[in-house]
Amino acid sequence: MFIHNKRLQYTVRVAAPNPGLANLLLEQFGGPQGELAAACRYFTQAVGEDDPGRKDLLFDIATEELSHLEIIGSIVAMLNKGAKGQLAEGVEQEAELYRSLTGAGNDSHITSILYGGGPPLTNSAGVPWTAAYIDTIGEPTADLRSNIAAEARAKIVYERLINVTDDPGIKDALGFLMTREIAHQKSFEKALHSIQPNFPQGKLPGNPEFTNVYFNMSKGDDARGPWNEGGDWEFVADPQPAVDGGDGTATVTVSEEDVQTLQSMASRTASDPTADPTTGADLGSGKAV
Repeated sequence: MFIHNKRLQYTVRVAAPNPGLANLLLEQFGGPQGELAAACRYFTQAVGEDDPGRKDLLFDIATEELSHLEIIGSIVAMLNKGAKGQLAEGVEQEAELYRSLTGAGNDSHITSILYGGGPPLTNSAGVPWTAAYIDTIGEPTADLRSNIAAEARAKIVYERLINVTDDPGIKDALGFLMTREIAHQKSFEKALHSIQPNFPQGKLPGNPEFTNVYFNMSKGDDARGPWNEGGDWEFVADPQPAVDGGDGTATVTVSEEDVQTLQSMASRTASDPTADPTTGADLGSGKAV
């Protein structure tokens, strides 16, 4: 069960309302790299996890992400305090109120009007949160790598948000949240490497004929480095189809009945390369006789 503590995990101090900044911070509330997506990703992984260590880790971090969601939501609510009251009570003239909500070119009027200054589950562009953000696949060696990447992306978003505000209290809170992304990356990476072997993901090995082959599929100014040379790499400078030694065509074995049906369809829908019919494009161009 969950028991909510009404105090935040980290103290939030907002110097002054700023609905434009509130709108940007929604990226970490209802966006793809945000705290709700992280909490749902790790919670669902924890529910399905059989390893007791990973299960505990995932539940702990999922719950912490919910506390981070509360921090971000609280900051958004504080930043919208002025707009919320102004919209509700109509204390300004129409033009002045609109200018106050759209100052500096922000889109805060959208979330302010639709959600009354509260923190909606959308990203900064107003796109509703979706479970499609959750990319769990049920294989820990794949999911832990995805979790590491998700924490890295969230850290970068926090860095960008820190760079667009000069409010010291918000910078401090965002710095804490950014730092926790680093801590979570470390935990997930330790958990990943406690599984040995963990590469390649899953159970089945790759085909050794192609596992260490690098196909140079993009021509011109080819760059070489540890990603395609040295070690076990075989660099194929000019790969030709088909690399398996076949003729590169697609074939299927079908029944005699299907053969006849397919031949009938092909005959019915065959193109006549000698035809030159008058078309709508000809009629529209005015050139048709």
